[in-house]
Amino acid sequence: MNQNLSSYWIFYTVANAGNISKAAKELYISQPAISKSIQKLEENLGCKLFSRSSRGVVLTDEGQLLYGHVKEAFETLTLGEDKLKRSIDLGVGHLQIGVSSTLCKFVLLPYLKEFIRQNPHISISINCQSTNETLDLLDENKIDIGLIGKPDNLKNINFYYLDNIEDIFVANPDYLSNLKKRGITRDSILGNSTLMLLDKHNMTRQYIDDYLQDNHISVAESIDISNMDLLIDFAKIGVGVACVIKSFVTRELQEGSLVEIPLGIPIHKREIGFAYKENLKPSKSLQTFIDFYRTYRPEETL
Repeated sequence: MNQNLSSYWIFYTVANAGNISKAAKELYISQPAISKSIQKLEENLGCKLFSRSSRGVVLTDEGQLLYGHVKEAFETLTLGEDKLKRSIDLGVGHLQIGVSSTLCKFVLLPYLKEFIRQNPHISISINCQSTNETLDLLDENKIDIGLIGKPDNLKNINFYYLDNIEDIFVANPDYLSNLKKRGITRDSILGNSTLMLLDKHNMTRQYIDDYLQDNHISVAESIDISNMDLLIDFAKIGVGVACVIKSFVTRELQEGSLVEIPLGIPIHKREIGFAYKENLKPSKSLQTFIDFYRTYRPEETL
């Protein structure tokens, strides 16, 4: 574009006013300055934009063509300004959250439900992946905040504790009954069953692998499964023994569709919470979410 924005604004104002003196009053500049600007614009474009009339000025055919585009451009700018002002006044923003599919369903959703009710003008994007991948996205500034299991290293991360989660092994009663008929005792169930675990990229899986290794439990057969929902469903139909988070199968344990397998040495509980980078100033949307989760407690807690 060869012309500066002010030249087109003067052209636009004159075209709307139909009179140079009226446009001069609206723009708070002199009539000679307006005439000079229009003349320079016409010279650079190589055509006449206005014709003189008894009432003032009217657009030529070339001027009409240019006016249509200039009008659209300034209306778009005005719309953008209005949307920006409205977003500031109403708190419109965007929040990107990283979370595993398991924690998303069982932990994050109750928070989001109330947060969205209180802040309907903040749009939210959810990135579902493992805790390790969420931490990578935080480090790369690709998400604003993550709901994660507490990692061993919290370097450059603000971590806000929400609750503890407890990993347990569960199975269908019929599956356990069949193991018993084969002479497998309660103490040797894990080493003599089909063990169903989250895939190896998941922090929970790494935690369970360490538990099995530390307690010298050899796994005869295992199945890697991508998410907790499938682990629970497969355990309920008797595919094998599943490692799940206890609070996520409360109903199944109560109704008896799943049975917790007692362990000689229990698995240590883990902390979960929200995490965001400590060396970055939170955006307005992120700060609103931080203030929210520090005070809100869902009715359904872990």
